[in-house]
Amino acid sequence: MAHNTITDVFFDLDHTLWDFDKNSRLAFQRVFRSHNIELHLDAFIKEYEPINLHYWKQFQNDIISKEELRRNRLIEAFNIFDISMPLQTIDLLANSYIDELPGNNHLFENAIEVLDYLQGKYKLHIITNGFKEVQYLKLGRSGIRDYFTSITTSEDAGNKKPHPSIFQMALERASVLPQKSMMIGDSLEADIFGARNAGMETLFFNYRKEVVESDVLSIANLIEIKNHL
Repeated sequence: MAHNTITDVFFDLDHTLWDFDKNSRLAFQRVFRSHNIELHLDAFIKEYEPINLHYWKQFQNDIISKEELRRNRLIEAFNIFDISMPLQTIDLLANSYIDELPGNNHLFENAIEVLDYLQGKYKLHIITNGFKEVQYLKLGRSGIRDYFTSITTSEDAGNKKPHPSIFQMALERASVLPQKSMMIGDSLEADIFGARNAGMETLFFNYRKEVVESDVLSIANLIEIKNHL
């Protein structure tokens, strides 16, 4: 079903357009190599990813700081393998990972095709909770920066999705009413429910194949956006 009233489309970046898991794995591969960490990467990633998600949710809800996020996810993951490091080393690894993260910039399947399709029909925008210092690098190095009229980060707004203020700032920057806007993202809480509360239409990128309520409009592949816009 096409949404004929939509004029502006807002995308999340990580896990929606930018393939965070693939790029993150490659970043850790380089970090482990440069810091001589003798740990099987696949085993580490298997443990790290759910830990990272847990701490990101806490960070998203202002329970922990950026520094605690970066430290604690590594400390907890290494503890599983009985690896203990001084805090100074953990901080060094955390900073090295952030530096390496935009080193690879794989996008999700069909991302470029969909952006090409939408460009010209709609004004496109980004709303992201990711760290500002790396989000612009990701957009530039992946070759998609010029598709977007505006980019709003949680650091710009002073609050993270799903807080209403970040959506309000993004809508104001786009000079568009919420009812003429659609948010596309992979997080039910941050992207879908947050945007709904701001009065926006939503489309859930459910590539993880989560079980969702029937009133949540969802897609499993970005190419399916063409069925809705």
